[in-house]
Amino acid sequence: MLLPNNTHPEFSIYYNGYLILKELKTNPKWNILDLYINLSQSMSFSIFVLSLDWLYLIQAAQLNYMGEIELCL
Repeated sequence: MLLPNNTHPEFSIYYNGYLILKELKTNPKWNILDLYINLSQSMSFSIFVLSLDWLYLIQAAQLNYMGEIELCL
């Protein structure tokens, strides 16, 4: 869910997208599994994938030809 009602903000796609973007700003290219392992303490895999989908839709992150998640400039 994008903006949850009556739940903790750490379950929202916006917040988890922010966490992914924060990691992408430290290192602009990540292997998808390495990125998830780095963030697995703060989100489940399904929330991780939904957040990546959202970041792709708003053109903040993309999958390059090597299969890495990278920050869009």
